[in-house]
Amino acid sequence: MSTDENHVPVPEMLPMLSRGKHRNPRKGACFMELASYLAGERWSDHPDCTHALLASVARLVNDYTSDEARPSLAGLIPSVIGLTSDDPHVDALIALRSARLALPVVSAERQRVMAVSVLVSERVLAELDGRPAGSLHDESRRVLEEVPHAADWAQSFTGDIGTRLKGFRRRAAPHAVRCAVDGIARSCVPDPDDRLREVLVQAIDAVAVRTEPRTDRPQQFAGTAWAEACRLTGVAADS
Repeated sequence: MSTDENHVPVPEMLPMLSRGKHRNPRKGACFMELASYLAGERWSDHPDCTHALLASVARLVNDYTSDEARPSLAGLIPSVIGLTSDDPHVDALIALRSARLALPVVSAERQRVMAVSVLVSERVLAELDGRPAGSLHDESRRVLEEVPHAADWAQSFTGDIGTRLKGFRRRAAPHAVRCAVDGIARSCVPDPDDRLREVLVQAIDAVAVRTEPRTDRPQQFAGTAWAEACRLTGVAADS
């Protein structure tokens, strides 16, 4: 048994992961499909056991990660099961953290989109927390300073944009994470897989900090369900 960073301990034996949707585990399994299986839900890549935007991040990271690196994501699956929240902070935090990870490495054209996502997400969080509209967290300020042209353009573009929470959660936040993951995967950095994994790790943490801890989760996946998932999909090399 090993512990993946600050997440739920999982067995050394890992199930194989593959891109896309699958009818059943014998046809293959993506990250969220295995989460649905381990949670005892109907086989699906949109299970109820995980926050919707976090699940979207997991599907995107699963599909954009290289075949060689994808097996290492399996150790994070137990961490997303039961991780749900109605707190609107969660969507803004996931979008913000994804955009901040992407902003320094994506192409110049995409940097504008990511800078807008940072500013809009910060504006939503400021409104939720009762802070001034223009206030930024230190990390957001730092990454924006790394791309001054994109940051200036984004400041001008977002000047008159309102922040309707419902629209942000339905459209802007999902768009931010899609652009972030796609941009990282297409970037010229030497470690896109590592950065994609960090997008998922930070998304998990964004939900976890707004969710009551569940003490039953570590024991829940150490038994027959995990072993059966490994058997059905094939077993990756030990992590």
